[in-house]
Amino acid sequence: MLKLWKSLSSLLIAPACPLCDRSSPQCFCRDCDRQLRACAFDRPASDWRGDLPIFAGANTEATLKRAIAQLKYNAQPQIAQPLGFWLGEAWRKNVQMPTCAIVPIPLHADKQKQRGYNQATLLAESFCQATRLPLVSDALWRIRSTEAQFKLGAIDRAQNLASAFAVNPAFRNRSAGVLLLDDIYTTGATVRSAASCLQQQGIRVRGVIALSRAAKL
Repeated sequence: MLKLWKSLSSLLIAPACPLCDRSSPQCFCRDCDRQLRACAFDRPASDWRGDLPIFAGANTEATLKRAIAQLKYNAQPQIAQPLGFWLGEAWRKNVQMPTCAIVPIPLHADKQKQRGYNQATLLAESFCQATRLPLVSDALWRIRSTEAQFKLGAIDRAQNLASAFAVNPAFRNRSAGVLLLDDIYTTGATVRSAASCLQQQGIRVRGVIALSRAAKL
Protein backbone atom coordinates (compact mmCIF):
# COMPACT_ATOMS: atom_id res chain seq x y z
CA MET A 1 0.00 0.00 0.00
CA LEU A 2 2.85 2.38 0.88
CA LYS A 3 4.57 1.66 -2.43
CA LEU A 4 1.34 2.39 -4.30
CA TRP A 5 0.92 5.69 -2.41
CA LYS A 6 4.46 6.75 -3.29
CA SER A 7 3.84 5.96 -6.95
CA LEU A 8 0.63 8.01 -6.97
CA SER A 9 2.30 10.87 -5.13
CA SER A 10 5.09 11.04 -7.69
CA LEU A 11 2.49 11.49 -10.40
CA LEU A 12 0.65 14.24 -8.54
CA ILE A 13 3.65 16.27 -7.34
CA ALA A 14 5.12 18.59 -9.98
CA PRO A 15 8.89 18.29 -10.60
CA ALA A 16 11.14 20.87 -8.98
CA CYS A 17 12.80 23.76 -10.78
CA PRO A 18 16.54 22.88 -10.95
CA LEU A 19 17.52 26.43 -9.95
CA CYS A 20 15.29 27.12 -6.93
CA ASP A 21 13.66 23.75 -6.04
CA ARG A 22 10.15 25.19 -6.26
CA SER A 23 7.62 22.92 -7.94
CA SER A 24 7.03 23.73 -11.60
CA PRO A 25 5.21 21.99 -14.45
CA GLN A 26 7.95 23.29 -16.81
CA CYS A 27 11.69 22.80 -16.54
CA PHE A 28 12.10 26.21 -14.89
CA CYS A 29 9.62 27.94 -12.61
CA ARG A 30 8.08 31.22 -13.74
CA ASP A 31 10.52 33.40 -11.76
CA CYS A 32 13.65 31.56 -12.89
CA ASP A 33 12.40 31.50 -16.47
CA ARG A 34 11.97 35.28 -16.34
CA GLN A 35 15.47 35.74 -14.88
CA LEU A 36 16.99 33.51 -17.56
CA ARG A 37 15.29 35.40 -20.36
CA ALA A 38 16.56 38.66 -18.85
CA CYS A 39 20.12 37.42 -19.53
CA ALA A 40 19.53 37.42 -23.30
CA PHE A 41 21.54 39.85 -25.41
CA ASP A 42 19.55 42.45 -27.35
CA ARG A 43 21.91 41.98 -30.29
CA PRO A 44 23.18 38.38 -30.24
CA ALA A 45 24.56 38.70 -33.77
CA SER A 46 26.59 41.84 -33.09
CA ASP A 47 29.84 39.88 -33.70
CA TRP A 48 28.58 37.91 -36.69
CA ARG A 49 31.41 39.10 -38.91
CA GLY A 50 35.06 38.40 -39.71
CA ASP A 51 36.84 35.11 -40.35
CA LEU A 52 35.09 33.32 -37.48
CA PRO A 53 31.75 35.01 -36.73
CA ILE A 54 30.33 34.62 -33.22
CA PHE A 55 26.65 34.37 -32.33
CA ALA A 56 26.10 34.44 -28.54
CA GLY A 57 22.63 34.17 -27.06
CA ALA A 58 23.06 35.60 -23.59
CA ASN A 59 25.25 36.97 -20.82
CA THR A 60 27.20 34.31 -18.92
CA GLU A 61 26.60 36.05 -15.58
CA ALA A 62 23.72 35.72 -13.08
CA THR A 63 21.01 33.09 -13.46
CA LEU A 64 22.25 31.63 -16.73
CA LYS A 65 25.66 30.95 -15.20
CA ARG A 66 23.98 28.93 -12.44
CA ALA A 67 21.85 27.07 -14.98
CA ILE A 68 24.92 26.05 -17.02
CA ALA A 69 26.69 24.91 -13.85
CA GLN A 70 23.69 22.75 -12.94
CA LEU A 71 23.62 21.33 -16.46
CA LYS A 72 27.32 20.47 -16.52
CA TYR A 73 28.16 19.54 -12.96
CA ASN A 74 24.97 18.54 -11.17
CA ALA A 75 23.45 15.90 -13.48
CA GLN A 76 20.60 18.07 -14.79
CA PRO A 77 20.59 17.26 -18.54
CA GLN A 78 16.95 18.37 -18.96
CA ILE A 79 18.14 21.98 -18.60
CA ALA A 80 19.65 21.80 -22.10
CA GLN A 81 16.28 21.42 -23.82
CA PRO A 82 14.77 24.86 -23.12
CA LEU A 83 18.12 26.65 -23.27
CA GLY A 84 18.99 25.17 -26.65
CA PHE A 85 15.54 25.93 -27.99
CA TRP A 86 15.74 29.58 -26.83
CA LEU A 87 19.12 29.85 -28.55
CA GLY A 88 17.62 28.42 -31.74
CA GLU A 89 14.75 30.90 -31.65
CA ALA A 90 17.21 33.78 -31.27
CA TRP A 91 19.21 32.45 -34.21
CA ARG A 92 16.14 32.27 -36.47
CA LYS A 93 15.21 35.86 -35.64
CA ASN A 94 18.66 37.34 -36.18
CA VAL A 95 20.65 35.40 -38.80
CA GLN A 96 19.87 34.46 -42.39
CA MET A 97 22.34 32.13 -44.09
CA PRO A 98 22.44 28.95 -46.20
CA THR A 99 21.70 25.65 -44.46
CA CYS A 100 24.76 23.98 -43.00
CA ALA A 101 25.43 21.34 -40.36
CA ILE A 102 25.64 22.04 -36.63
CA VAL A 103 28.70 20.47 -34.99
CA PRO A 104 28.78 20.55 -31.17
CA ILE A 105 32.14 20.86 -29.44
CA PRO A 106 32.90 17.34 -28.17
CA LEU A 107 34.01 16.16 -24.76
CA HIS A 108 36.82 13.66 -24.31
CA ALA A 109 35.42 10.14 -24.00
CA ASP A 110 36.56 9.82 -20.38
CA LYS A 111 34.87 13.05 -19.33
CA GLN A 112 31.68 12.22 -21.21
CA LYS A 113 31.56 8.80 -19.55
CA GLN A 114 31.96 10.46 -16.16
CA ARG A 115 29.29 13.11 -16.83
CA GLY A 116 26.98 10.79 -18.73
CA TYR A 117 26.38 13.21 -21.62
CA ASN A 118 27.90 16.09 -23.57
CA GLN A 119 26.07 19.29 -22.70
CA ALA A 120 26.97 20.87 -26.06
CA THR A 121 25.36 17.97 -27.92
CA LEU A 122 22.18 18.26 -25.84
CA LEU A 123 22.02 22.00 -26.52
CA ALA A 124 22.63 21.35 -30.22
CA GLU A 125 19.79 18.83 -30.37
CA SER A 126 17.18 21.31 -29.14
CA PHE A 127 18.79 24.14 -31.14
CA CYS A 128 18.30 22.04 -34.28
CA GLN A 129 14.70 21.33 -33.30
CA ALA A 130 14.07 25.08 -33.28
CA THR A 131 16.02 25.89 -36.45
CA ARG A 132 15.58 22.66 -38.45
CA LEU A 133 19.29 22.72 -39.23
CA PRO A 134 20.99 19.30 -39.53
CA LEU A 135 22.97 18.04 -36.55
CA VAL A 136 26.20 16.07 -36.97
CA SER A 137 27.10 15.16 -33.42
CA ASP A 138 30.13 12.99 -34.26
CA ALA A 139 31.86 15.09 -36.93
CA LEU A 140 34.53 16.14 -34.46
CA TRP A 141 36.35 14.06 -31.85
CA ARG A 142 38.22 15.19 -28.75
CA ILE A 143 41.25 12.93 -28.82
CA ARG A 144 43.22 14.43 -25.94
CA SER A 145 41.98 15.01 -22.43
CA THR A 146 42.54 18.62 -21.37
CA GLU A 147 42.48 20.61 -18.17
CA ALA A 148 39.32 22.62 -17.44
CA GLN A 149 39.63 25.92 -19.34
CA PHE A 150 38.22 28.13 -16.57
CA LYS A 151 41.33 27.42 -14.50
CA LEU A 152 43.69 28.86 -17.13
CA GLY A 153 44.75 32.19 -18.57
CA ALA A 154 44.42 33.10 -22.24
CA ILE A 155 47.85 31.80 -23.34
CA ASP A 156 47.56 28.59 -21.34
CA ARG A 157 44.07 27.97 -22.76
CA ALA A 158 45.44 27.89 -26.30
CA GLN A 159 48.34 25.60 -25.32
CA ASN A 160 45.98 23.34 -23.38
CA LEU A 161 43.92 22.71 -26.53
CA ALA A 162 46.77 22.14 -28.98
CA SER A 163 46.04 18.97 -31.00
CA ALA A 164 43.01 18.23 -28.81
CA PHE A 165 40.59 17.60 -31.71
CA ALA A 166 40.36 15.36 -34.77
CA VAL A 167 37.84 15.11 -37.61
CA ASN A 168 35.84 11.90 -37.89
CA PRO A 169 36.97 10.31 -41.19
CA ALA A 170 33.36 9.23 -41.79
CA PHE A 171 32.15 12.84 -41.89
CA ARG A 172 31.23 13.49 -45.52
CA ASN A 173 28.99 16.58 -45.41
CA ARG A 174 31.79 19.04 -46.16
CA SER A 175 30.62 21.16 -49.09
CA ALA A 176 28.19 23.50 -47.32
CA GLY A 177 30.39 24.08 -44.28
CA VAL A 178 29.55 23.77 -40.60
CA LEU A 179 28.63 25.86 -37.57
CA LEU A 180 30.28 25.01 -34.27
CA LEU A 181 28.11 25.09 -31.14
CA ASP A 182 29.23 25.28 -27.51
CA ASP A 183 27.77 26.25 -24.16
CA ILE A 184 30.15 29.09 -23.20
CA TYR A 185 32.40 31.39 -25.24
CA THR A 186 35.12 33.01 -23.12
CA THR A 187 38.40 33.68 -24.93
CA GLY A 188 37.48 31.58 -27.97
CA ALA A 189 40.44 29.20 -27.56
CA THR A 190 38.28 26.07 -27.68
CA VAL A 191 36.32 26.96 -30.79
CA ARG A 192 39.39 28.30 -32.61
CA SER A 193 41.20 25.02 -31.98
CA ALA A 194 38.20 23.03 -33.20
CA ALA A 195 37.76 25.31 -36.24
CA SER A 196 41.44 24.99 -37.17
CA CYS A 197 41.18 21.20 -37.04
CA LEU A 198 38.18 21.21 -39.39
CA GLN A 199 39.74 23.76 -41.73
CA GLN A 200 42.90 21.66 -42.07
CA GLN A 201 40.66 18.94 -43.51
CA GLY A 202 39.17 21.34 -46.03
CA ILE A 203 35.93 21.90 -44.10
CA ARG A 204 34.64 25.45 -44.04
CA VAL A 205 33.66 26.73 -40.59
CA ARG A 206 31.05 29.41 -41.16
CA GLY A 207 30.88 30.56 -37.53
CA VAL A 208 30.39 29.75 -33.88
CA ILE A 209 27.15 29.62 -31.92
CA ALA A 210 27.40 29.90 -28.13
CA LEU A 211 24.67 29.80 -25.55
CA SER A 212 26.47 32.35 -23.42
CA ARG A 213 29.29 34.85 -23.46
CA ALA A 214 30.68 37.34 -21.00
CA ALA A 215 29.12 40.77 -21.51
CA LYS A 216 31.31 43.30 -23.28
CA LEU A 217 32.35 46.38 -21.35
